[in-house]
Amino acid sequence: MKIIVKFASGFMGLFDTGASTFTGWVTSIVPKVLLLLILMNTIIALVGQERIDKFAKVCSGNVILAYGLLPFLSAFMLGNPMALSMGKFLPERMKPSYYASASFHCHTNSGIFPHINPGEIFIYMGIAAGIQTLGLDQTDLAMRYLLVGLVMNFFAGWVTDFTTKMVMKQQGIELSNELD
Repeated sequence: MKIIVKFASGFMGLFDTGASTFTGWVTSIVPKVLLLLILMNTIIALVGQERIDKFAKVCSGNVILAYGLLPFLSAFMLGNPMALSMGKFLPERMKPSYYASASFHCHTNSGIFPHINPGEIFIYMGIAAGIQTLGLDQTDLAMRYLLVGLVMNFFAGWVTDFTTKMVMKQQGIELSNELD
Protein backbone atom coordinates (compact mmCIF):
# COMPACT_ATOMS: atom_id res chain seq x y z
CA MET A 1 0.00 0.00 0.00
CA LYS A 2 2.87 2.37 0.82
CA ILE A 3 4.26 1.87 -2.70
CA ILE A 4 0.95 2.89 -4.29
CA VAL A 5 0.71 6.00 -2.09
CA LYS A 6 4.32 6.90 -2.82
CA PHE A 7 3.76 6.41 -6.57
CA ALA A 8 0.57 8.53 -6.52
CA SER A 9 2.33 11.24 -4.53
CA GLY A 10 5.26 11.25 -6.97
CA PHE A 11 2.89 11.28 -9.93
CA MET A 12 1.03 14.31 -8.57
CA GLY A 13 4.39 15.89 -7.81
CA LEU A 14 5.08 15.90 -11.54
CA PHE A 15 2.01 18.07 -12.04
CA ASP A 16 2.99 20.34 -9.16
CA THR A 17 6.40 20.84 -10.75
CA GLY A 18 4.81 21.43 -14.15
CA ALA A 19 2.39 23.96 -12.72
CA SER A 20 5.22 25.76 -10.93
CA THR A 21 7.25 25.89 -14.16
CA PHE A 22 4.22 27.13 -16.11
CA THR A 23 3.56 29.83 -13.51
CA GLY A 24 7.20 30.89 -13.75
CA TRP A 25 6.87 31.20 -17.53
CA VAL A 26 3.66 33.20 -17.28
CA THR A 27 5.33 35.66 -14.93
CA SER A 28 8.70 35.86 -16.69
CA ILE A 29 9.26 34.82 -20.30
CA VAL A 30 5.72 35.15 -21.68
CA PRO A 31 5.36 38.86 -20.81
CA LYS A 32 8.91 39.51 -22.04
CA VAL A 33 8.24 37.85 -25.40
CA LEU A 34 4.90 39.64 -25.68
CA LEU A 35 6.54 43.01 -25.05
CA LEU A 36 9.33 42.23 -27.52
CA LEU A 37 6.69 41.34 -30.13
CA ILE A 38 4.97 44.65 -29.46
CA LEU A 39 8.31 46.46 -29.76
CA MET A 40 9.16 44.70 -33.01
CA ASN A 41 5.73 45.42 -34.50
CA THR A 42 6.01 49.05 -33.36
CA ILE A 43 9.39 49.40 -35.04
CA ILE A 44 7.97 47.84 -38.19
CA ALA A 45 5.04 50.27 -38.10
CA LEU A 46 7.35 53.26 -37.57
CA VAL A 47 9.98 52.24 -40.13
CA GLY A 48 7.42 50.93 -42.59
CA GLN A 49 6.79 47.45 -43.96
CA GLU A 50 8.23 48.46 -47.35
CA ARG A 51 11.59 49.41 -45.84
CA ILE A 52 11.71 46.22 -43.76
CA ASP A 53 10.96 44.16 -46.87
CA LYS A 54 13.65 46.08 -48.78
CA PHE A 55 16.16 45.36 -45.99
CA ALA A 56 15.17 41.69 -46.08
CA LYS A 57 15.68 41.65 -49.84
CA VAL A 58 19.17 43.12 -49.39
CA CYS A 59 19.93 40.50 -46.72
CA SER A 60 18.54 37.68 -48.84
CA GLY A 61 20.89 38.61 -51.66
CA ASN A 62 24.00 38.13 -49.54
CA VAL A 63 24.62 35.04 -47.42
CA ILE A 64 26.97 36.95 -45.11
CA LEU A 65 24.19 39.40 -44.28
CA ALA A 66 21.47 36.74 -44.11
CA TYR A 67 23.32 34.21 -41.96
CA GLY A 68 25.96 36.40 -40.31
CA LEU A 69 24.92 39.98 -39.61
CA LEU A 70 21.12 39.71 -39.40
CA PRO A 71 21.06 36.79 -36.92
CA PHE A 72 23.78 38.39 -34.78
CA LEU A 73 21.98 41.75 -34.62
CA SER A 74 18.66 40.02 -33.98
CA ALA A 75 20.12 37.99 -31.11
CA PHE A 76 21.83 41.05 -29.65
CA MET A 77 18.81 43.36 -29.93
CA LEU A 78 15.96 40.93 -29.27
CA GLY A 79 17.47 38.01 -27.35
CA ASN A 80 16.26 34.45 -27.32
CA PRO A 81 13.65 33.43 -28.56
CA MET A 82 12.59 36.71 -30.20
CA ALA A 83 15.66 36.79 -32.47
CA LEU A 84 14.17 33.90 -34.42
CA SER A 85 11.18 36.02 -35.42
CA MET A 86 13.29 38.26 -37.68
CA GLY A 87 13.45 35.41 -40.17
CA LYS A 88 9.86 36.17 -41.11
CA PHE A 89 11.13 38.93 -43.38
CA LEU A 90 13.29 36.59 -45.45
CA PRO A 91 12.06 34.45 -48.35
CA GLU A 92 10.64 31.06 -47.38
CA ARG A 93 13.62 29.25 -48.88
CA MET A 94 15.97 31.04 -46.46
CA LYS A 95 13.99 30.60 -43.25
CA PRO A 96 15.46 27.21 -42.23
CA SER A 97 18.98 28.56 -42.74
CA TYR A 98 18.25 31.77 -40.84
CA TYR A 99 16.78 29.74 -37.98
CA ALA A 100 19.89 27.53 -37.85
CA SER A 101 22.19 30.54 -37.63
CA ALA A 102 20.04 32.67 -35.31
CA SER A 103 19.35 29.88 -32.84
CA PHE A 104 23.08 29.24 -32.50
CA HIS A 105 23.72 32.97 -32.01
CA CYS A 106 21.41 32.81 -29.01
CA HIS A 107 23.89 30.38 -27.43
CA THR A 108 27.40 31.35 -28.47
CA ASN A 109 26.99 35.07 -27.80
CA SER A 110 25.75 34.65 -24.23
CA GLY A 111 29.26 34.63 -22.73
CA ILE A 112 29.92 38.26 -23.61
CA PHE A 113 26.25 39.34 -23.92
CA PRO A 114 24.39 37.42 -21.17
CA HIS A 115 21.15 39.30 -21.88
CA ILE A 116 20.72 37.29 -25.10
CA ASN A 117 19.93 34.05 -23.33
CA PRO A 118 20.01 34.42 -19.54
CA GLY A 119 18.42 31.01 -19.04
CA GLU A 120 21.43 29.30 -20.56
CA ILE A 121 24.20 31.34 -18.98
CA PHE A 122 24.78 28.54 -16.45
CA ILE A 123 26.42 26.46 -19.21
CA TYR A 124 28.89 29.21 -20.00
CA MET A 125 29.48 29.91 -16.32
CA GLY A 126 30.32 26.24 -15.72
CA ILE A 127 33.05 26.42 -18.34
CA ALA A 128 34.15 29.85 -17.10
CA ALA A 129 34.52 28.50 -13.55
CA GLY A 130 37.04 25.98 -14.83
CA ILE A 131 38.91 28.74 -16.66
CA GLN A 132 38.90 30.88 -13.53
CA THR A 133 40.23 27.94 -11.46
CA LEU A 134 43.17 27.80 -13.85
CA GLY A 135 43.80 31.49 -13.20
CA LEU A 136 42.82 32.55 -16.73
CA ASP A 137 40.67 35.53 -17.73
CA GLN A 138 37.00 34.81 -18.42
CA THR A 139 36.82 37.69 -20.90
CA ASP A 140 39.25 35.88 -23.20
CA LEU A 141 36.97 32.84 -23.09
CA ALA A 142 33.88 34.95 -23.80
CA MET A 143 35.53 36.68 -26.76
CA ARG A 144 36.77 33.40 -28.22
CA TYR A 145 33.33 31.88 -27.74
CA LEU A 146 31.81 34.87 -29.56
CA LEU A 147 34.33 34.91 -32.43
CA VAL A 148 34.19 31.17 -33.04
CA GLY A 149 30.41 31.43 -32.77
CA LEU A 150 30.23 34.17 -35.40
CA VAL A 151 32.08 31.97 -37.89
CA MET A 152 30.41 28.67 -37.02
CA ASN A 153 26.90 30.16 -36.81
CA PHE A 154 27.35 31.61 -40.29
CA PHE A 155 28.42 28.18 -41.55
CA ALA A 156 25.41 26.59 -39.83
CA GLY A 157 23.14 28.86 -41.87
CA TRP A 158 25.13 28.42 -45.05
CA VAL A 159 25.24 24.61 -44.84
CA THR A 160 21.53 24.55 -44.04
CA ASP A 161 21.02 26.74 -47.12
CA PHE A 162 22.75 24.12 -49.30
CA THR A 163 20.78 21.23 -47.81
CA THR A 164 17.51 23.16 -48.08
CA LYS A 165 18.18 23.80 -51.78
CA MET A 166 18.96 20.10 -52.34
CA VAL A 167 15.74 19.01 -50.63
CA MET A 168 13.71 21.63 -52.49
CA LYS A 169 15.16 20.43 -55.80
CA GLN A 170 14.51 16.79 -54.88
CA GLN A 171 10.90 17.61 -53.92
CA GLY A 172 10.33 19.75 -57.02
CA ILE A 173 9.80 22.95 -55.05
CA GLU A 174 10.62 26.11 -57.01
CA LEU A 175 13.71 27.97 -55.81
CA SER A 176 12.36 31.47 -56.32
CA ASN A 177 12.99 34.56 -54.27
CA GLU A 178 9.56 35.50 -52.92
CA LEU A 179 10.63 39.09 -52.29
CA ASP A 180 11.31 39.86 -55.98
